[in-house]
Amino acid sequence: EGPSRMLMGAESPVLGGDAGDVGYPHYLAGGRTARDPRTFRARPGDRIRIRLINAGGDTAFRVALGGHRMTVTHTDGFPVRHTRTDALLLGMGERYDVLVTAGDGVFPLTALAEGKKRTARALLRTGGGSAPSPRARPRELEGEPLTADALAAHPSVALERRSPERTVTLRLTGSMAAYDWGINGRAYDPARRLPVAAGERVRLRLVNTTAMWHPVHLHGHTFALPDGGPRKDTAVVLPGRTVTADFDADNPGLWMVHCHNAYHGEAGMRTVLGYRR
Repeated sequence: EGPSRMLMGAESPVLGGDAGDVGYPHYLAGGRTARDPRTFRARPGDRIRIRLINAGGDTAFRVALGGHRMTVTHTDGFPVRHTRTDALLLGMGERYDVLVTAGDGVFPLTALAEGKKRTARALLRTGGGSAPSPRARPRELEGEPLTADALAAHPSVALERRSPERTVTLRLTGSMAAYDWGINGRAYDPARRLPVAAGERVRLRLVNTTAMWHPVHLHGHTFALPDGGPRKDTAVVLPGRTVTADFDADNPGLWMVHCHNAYHGEAGMRTVLGYRR
């Protein structure tokens, strides 16, 4: 009976086109709206760790702290070689830790709903003055945001060099028109399992055949992105692109692999990796 939340025309070159299909009435940071933001207090010169978590269902967020550069230290809980940036792009399910050295004043920690033209925000207050308008957007959001493929794993968490014993190809399939999202052309069936064996190095090939981006999440394990890339459990796969991710099969069980767009996952874009007995 309520208003339609279907969103048309949400586009982002960073995400390869269609940014998402749901327009939410509010985008929240720390559970609060941009007009009633949560405020964090510190002193000028304090070194602060900010942990960013995209808990959204259909929205990537471009995040920046006005007046500051951020140093990325971790993604999905694993350390990376420290990398400086003005802004980050987080797909659903991704997490980043960043360090900032606080300036003097009131600064918006702003999460732009990528392609949807609205924002969530919190405030960092280290001194006096008025908070910027809820409509204000830090200039740090204007450039190209950093994404996971620009990061390198810290040596302490890099996977041992090893050739994969098994390659599992997951074709991401479906369309908005039919809303038939699936993996390898089929909707989720818990009885259908893709086999792996304990002790193997497994290579996932995530092949996006669709016109939308998908943040793909693996349960029970973490993987390494190619060429010394970061350790993660969620990887953004852009339209028409392929991402490879290696992991060690060291946690026997049945483990879900799914799109972290909640609507795509519910429609069928998920499957199970099952260890052979």
